[in-house]
Amino acid sequence: MVLEGSSEALCPPPSLELRPSCNKSQPSPPLGSSSQPHDGVFPEDKEPVKYGELIVLGHNGSLANGDKGRRRSRLALYKRPKANGVKPDVIHNVSTPLVSKALSNKSQHSISYTLSRSHSVIVEYTHDTNTDMFQIGRSTESMIDFVVTDTAGSGSGQGGGSAGEGGGGGQSAQSTISRYACRIMCERSAPYTARIYAAGFDSSKNIFLGERAAKWRTSDGLMDGLTTNGVLVMHPAGEFVSEPAPGVWREISVCGNVFALRETRSAQQRGKLVENESNTLQDGSLIDLCGATLLWRTPAGLRHTPTLKQLESLRQELNAARPQCPVGFNTLAFPSLAQREIVDKKQPWVYVNCGHVHGYHNWGYRKEKGPAGPGGTAPASTGERECPMCRRVGPYVPLWLGCEGGLYLDAGPPTHAFCPCGHVCSAKTVVGWSQIPLPHGTHAFHAACPFCGTWLTGEQGHIKLIFQGPVD
Repeated sequence: MVLEGSSEALCPPPSLELRPSCNKSQPSPPLGSSSQPHDGVFPEDKEPVKYGELIVLGHNGSLANGDKGRRRSRLALYKRPKANGVKPDVIHNVSTPLVSKALSNKSQHSISYTLSRSHSVIVEYTHDTNTDMFQIGRSTESMIDFVVTDTAGSGSGQGGGSAGEGGGGGQSAQSTISRYACRIMCERSAPYTARIYAAGFDSSKNIFLGERAAKWRTSDGLMDGLTTNGVLVMHPAGEFVSEPAPGVWREISVCGNVFALRETRSAQQRGKLVENESNTLQDGSLIDLCGATLLWRTPAGLRHTPTLKQLESLRQELNAARPQCPVGFNTLAFPSLAQREIVDKKQPWVYVNCGHVHGYHNWGYRKEKGPAGPGGTAPASTGERECPMCRRVGPYVPLWLGCEGGLYLDAGPPTHAFCPCGHVCSAKTVVGWSQIPLPHGTHAFHAACPFCGTWLTGEQGHIKLIFQGPVD
């Protein structure tokens, strides 16, 4: 693993894709395609095998402060030059005070289960030449391949940037994401199956499940357990790109077994074992780390999503149609994909309860009028507005194109918007995501915009946009 800031970071290993995704500070390659490898990284210039990509929900293309090294909003997992996977090997029953001595071999991966003050079980792991291991967590230590911090979702809000962009990149003061949250094991041979496991190995190559952690001895005499806040996974009920439908949220154990959810997120009593489900990731699988939710996309699934170049073409097509404000008759235009935080003068606004698209105007309030924002371009609090076309009252927000292509379910035209945030994408994408309940807190679930994390409102959570063409 390459440390951030080292000279080796300029030539990343094939297991990681360190390219920006709609980054504010750097140009981005198409989102649906892999970046070209550096010369000499791969033998005989062969294209590396991509296992899949992880995308953090709530970030519209990049983190608020930009993608940097292993801390980013999207990461592709590639076949490593040399396998680094591990598998269970030997089980030891030891006295708890002797655990640290038993784990003194830092070249040996192991999982320690503390059963009592006097008794622990240590499971040693050995090298597996058939798998690659990728670790995800909050820690910035070198053994973590994908550094993930809390995504600040909300019950209301708007804007084109990432969720929580006002809070320094979405990281809360007290994170609920584990430093070593989970690990993904990918088979190095076709069909390159990816499996997820709770917990990751620390710098000493150990996983510790303390006395208070949920753990148990299995029927075959082995050990298993759950992490403090748990790793939840939901596989789609059907094909994610053809028939998007939510599945059931489950919890994944340290050994990769599937369980029903606990009564609360950190309860010590595990849920019921679900024997007919597995920890194998599929296109559209969601992984919740109690503070951030990740989407797994396979290479086959990503072929159905728009690239950044295609999204730019769709933006230009929208603007080429010269949509007009039906009241002021001024021409509207979606700003560039890189401009995601500052409202442009020509930017379209929408009444989210009806879908009528207008230019910005500072009138039509039905409740207490909010003060004007900086420069008088937008109110600090939008409040409730009355649409001048149909008289329906509701939120009035600027429209932003969703520029994280991996969150799209197809490459269809951007005709719909999520409510109430105003992120615009295809009809299939808004319908699919509005059906998916995402974890919030310790036991709550709520559908949210995948681009910003805002909770969806209204009957459907989305609206079809009604544009007026030019009068000439």
